[in-house]
Amino acid sequence: MSVEPFPDPGSPRALFGAEMRRLREAAQLSQAAVAARLGCTQTQVSRLEAATRTPSKSDAERLDRLFASAGGTHFASLYRRIGTRRGGPIWFRGWAEEIEPNALVLRSWDPLLIPGLLQTERYAHELFSRGPGISSEEVERRVEARLRRQQVLNREPAPLVLVLMDAGVLRRRVDGPEVMREQLDHLLEMSRRPKVTIQVVDPECLAGLAGAFMIAELPHGQPDTIHADSPVQGLITSDSEFVTSIRNRYESVRAWAYPEHVSRRMIEEARREWT
Repeated sequence: MSVEPFPDPGSPRALFGAEMRRLREAAQLSQAAVAARLGCTQTQVSRLEAATRTPSKSDAERLDRLFASAGGTHFASLYRRIGTRRGGPIWFRGWAEEIEPNALVLRSWDPLLIPGLLQTERYAHELFSRGPGISSEEVERRVEARLRRQQVLNREPAPLVLVLMDAGVLRRRVDGPEVMREQLDHLLEMSRRPKVTIQVVDPECLAGLAGAFMIAELPHGQPDTIHADSPVQGLITSDSEFVTSIRNRYESVRAWAYPEHVSRRMIEEARREWT
């Protein structure tokens, strides 16, 4: 799935792909042969080399074993550099750069915060700055990554985005009243887009207390993929058992959601309270 058709040639991801191609050709291996050894498809190998696919930690580890380069840590080092440069957790890259940008439909549920796709810059900045031990440079990288991620809403054709959020989110203070008013104004603006649906969920809904999640419906018959949140490392998978479980939970939460026009009115009322 190509997200950056013209990647920065000096980026760690481009260097990763260039090194992969160089070592493959030096070993006189075809892309298909490398794919067989990595346990993936030839297309995935091609995209890694072209830097249009973000490598995973397992990709790096398998390539280090395959080419036995630099004491077996060459690709692992490049993988860590990708994480340092892009901002945000490395494990989330595959979702933000490959799954989300290609989705036809994105469904989300958040019981605690405004979803990342709909956060304003100042709201996101405050959230990241409260992370334990985080540097100001890392905060800026993560905010930049979040805003870049939101560009999926402006693509043509845009995905259908179906957002569920707990009513308490509207009154959970993040920074000051000005930031909250700006954030709720942004929600109202986004709710007017024809392909964005925002519904507030009754706080008595217990089905969603297990945590936030997203479901991506992908094109060309690809299986749906889910992202389930965690304080340490979220789960990203297309395993049918997990996807079915999350889809069922989404429907359980949606049963407690207010209609769009009622939800919009609730956002407006909460916005007036932030004075």
